[in-house]
Parts: sequence; structure tokens; C-alpha cells
Amino acid sequence: MSSSIQLNTKRKMNNRSKLFKVGSVFLLMFILWAGYVQWKIQSVEQMQLPTSSDVGIVMGMALGENNEATLGLKERLDHAFDLYEKGYFENIIVSGGLDANGATITEAEGMKQYLVSKGIPEEKIMEEREATSSYENILYSRNIMKEHGFESTVVITHAYHGARTLDVAQFLNLTEPVVSTTQSEVMFMPYHKSRETLAYTKWLMDKMLFKVGVK
Repeated sequence: MSSSIQLNTKRKMNNRSKLFKVGSVFLLMFILWAGYVQWKIQSVEQMQLPTSSDVGIVMGMALGENNEATLGLKERLDHAFDLYEKGYFENIIVSGGLDANGATITEAEGMKQYLVSKGIPEEKIMEEREATSSYENILYSRNIMKEHGFESTVVITHAYHGARTLDVAQFLNLTEPVVSTTQSEVMFMPYHKSRETLAYTKWLMDKMLFKVGVK
């Protein structure tokens, strides 16, 4: 009886040891992957802007109270306004559909209202009102570009979101896309960077499914 108990105890210890080793391997892999994603993010932050492009695309975010741009979204729009004022592009596409948080207008409409209030002429701003993901932001904005004969573009978003945005733009065969990013002073970056690691991973999986025709 004693030897049987000792054998069971030894087996349990061996199983725990194996589980610990497997868990340690997965944890190490996750840490390495997270580090790689953050490196990708930083590499996009250093992209060189072309002298001029046909259009700037502003990636949307959820609107706040009273259908107004949140402080985070204003950071993207302010960056787009600054690039427009400096002559990097003469036209802007604001991209984003209707949120599920109670907004009664699309992200694109709210974004356009904000840019117009800063002095950009309405006719210079095109609205993409259908997108509900980063992939759709680029996909549907590309359709608008084709309609207007635009080829070159600068995509505007936050720094933490730049790597995935660039990868989507390249996957959708935009002509030499450039991403221009802005840092955030109002958003909680540890949360958004952690979330972006998961979102970037999901996008790479989706991209594989697109390539094999599953999605």
C-alpha cells in the first residue's frame, strides 16, 4: 500500500512538472511575441512621409457623448489637420461606421464635423460610413480612392495601432502606403498596447484565412 501511494505521488509530481514546463514555454513564447509586436509598432513610428500624397485616410474611433469626437479621436484628427496644413495631402477620407454605443451618427460624420470646425473645407473631406474594423477602414476607403482616381495615401492613426494599419494597407495592395502616427496623451497606453498585441495576432490569423479563401 505504501509503495502504491509513493508511486501515485511521484506520478502527480511528474505531471505537475510537465505542466509547469509547458506553461513556462508558452509564457516565454508570448513574451517574445509581445516584444516582436512592440518592435513592429516602433518601426512604423519612424516612417518617412512623402513630399505629397493624393489623400489622407483617418482611421476612426468610437464617438463620445453628443456624437462628438472623443479626446483620443481628436488626437488623430488634429494630426491629420496638421499634415493637411503642411501640404502633405489636399484631400481627406474619414473612415468609420455607426458605433454600438448609442451614437446616432457614424464615426465618419463626427470626424468630418470636427475637421470642418477646424477650417478644412467640406468638399475636401470624404466620408466612409460603413467600416466596423481596421480592415474595413482600409478596404472601403480604397474603394473611395478608386472612385476619385487617388493612388498615393497617408494613413493616420495612433502609434500603437500603426503596425497593424500598415500591414492591412499592404495586404490590400494600396500603392506604397505610408502610415503617419501620433502619440496619445489622453489614452491609457498599457491597456491599448496590450490589447493591440492580441488584435495584431488576430489580424495575422485573419490574413491567413483571407489568403486561403476561408474568409
